[in-house]
Amino acid sequence: MSQDSQETASQKDIATNWVTSSRFIFYVSVFALLALVLGNCTKLFTSGFKKTTPEVNTSSQYKPEYK
Repeated sequence: MSQDSQETASQKDIATNWVTSSRFIFYVSVFALLALVLGNCTKLFTSGFKKTTPEVNTSSQYKPEYK
C-alpha cells in the first residue's frame, strides 16, 4: 500500500512522463501565442496605420479636370 503512494524520480521527470510534457508544451504554446498577439496589438496601437495621400492625376480623379 505504501509503495503505491510513493512517486519515483522517473515519474516526475518531464522526459519520461508524456502527460506532464504534453501539458507543459500546451501551456508554453498558449503563453507564446498570447505574447505574440499582445505584442502585435501593442505595436499597432502605438504606431498605428499612417494614412498617405498619393498624388493623383487630375484626369483620373472622381470629377476629372480636363485642359
